[in-house]
Amino acid sequence: MRFQKVYLEITNVCNRSCAFCPQSSRAPRFLEEGEFVCLLEKLRPWTDYLYFHLMGEPLLHPKLGRFLALAGEAGFRVILTTNGTLLARAEPLLLAAPALHKVNLSLHSFEANEGGEMEAYVNSCGAFAARAAERGILVNLRLWNGDSAVRSGWNAENARILALLEAQFPPPWRPSRSGSKLAERVYLDRAEIFDWPDPAAEFRNEKHSCYGLRDQIGVLCDGTVVPCCLDRDGTLALGNLLTADLGEILASPRAEAILTGFRRGEAVEELCKRCGYANRFQ
Repeated sequence: MRFQKVYLEITNVCNRSCAFCPQSSRAPRFLEEGEFVCLLEKLRPWTDYLYFHLMGEPLLHPKLGRFLALAGEAGFRVILTTNGTLLARAEPLLLAAPALHKVNLSLHSFEANEGGEMEAYVNSCGAFAARAAERGILVNLRLWNGDSAVRSGWNAENARILALLEAQFPPPWRPSRSGSKLAERVYLDRAEIFDWPDPAAEFRNEKHSCYGLRDQIGVLCDGTVVPCCLDRDGTLALGNLLTADLGEILASPRAEAILTGFRRGEAVEELCKRCGYANRFQ
C-alpha cells in the first residue's frame, strides 16, 4: 500500500483562533529536527507527498526552511497549508525550497485576522500566489465558507474577497474541479462549511466511506498516527511512528477494522459517525 498523501503536522500551535477551526486539547508542541528526520525515514516507502498540516500554522515553525530542505533531500514533494498571515516573513524560504509543490492559502481565515485589514490581507495572499506560480509552485486559494445552511456572517465578506482577487487576476476565470483557475498554477477552491468530527457531537451517519487509511493518514506532532486529517486530538490514535514502524501500526486490529469498514461503506468508529465532513462522500 502507498498513500496519495500523508499529513505531517510539524506544530499544533497557531497564531490565530478561527471559528472555522476547532481548538485542540493537546499540549502545544513543535516537532524537533531529530524527530522529523526519523519520521521522514519511516514515511518514505509509503508516499511521495507530505502535507505540512493537520492542526497548527506551519509557518510558525522556526525550522520550516530546514524541514523543507530535508524533505526535498529525502525525495518528498511538500504541500503546505497556511492562513497566510505570516507570508511576508516566510516567503523567501518558501520560494527558495525546491521541495515545495503547492501552497494552500485559507482565505476564510480573514475573520480571525486580528487587527488586520481585509484588502491588505487578500492582496498580500494574491501577490504571493503570483510570485509562487512564477517559480512553478501551485497555489490554491481556499474559500471554504460556503453557506447554504445560512449560518449568519460566515460568508458576508466573500463578495469583497472575490472583487479583490479579480483585480489581481483579471477574469475570465476558467472552471476547475472545485472552483476556478485564476491564472497559470493559481486556483480558487470553494467549498461549504463543514462540522469537524467531534466525540461529543450528535450522531450523523455510519453508512459512509472515507479516504482515511485508503489514500491518506495523518501524523501528529508527537508522532501519533491517525487515519484522518481532521482528527485534531488524536482520538483515533493507531500508534506512534517515532517508536514503531508504519507497517506494524497499519496492521493493528483497530486500523484494519477502520479500513475494512470504509471499504464496505461503513464507519466503525464513533468519531467517524459524528463527522460533518463525511457528508461530502454520500
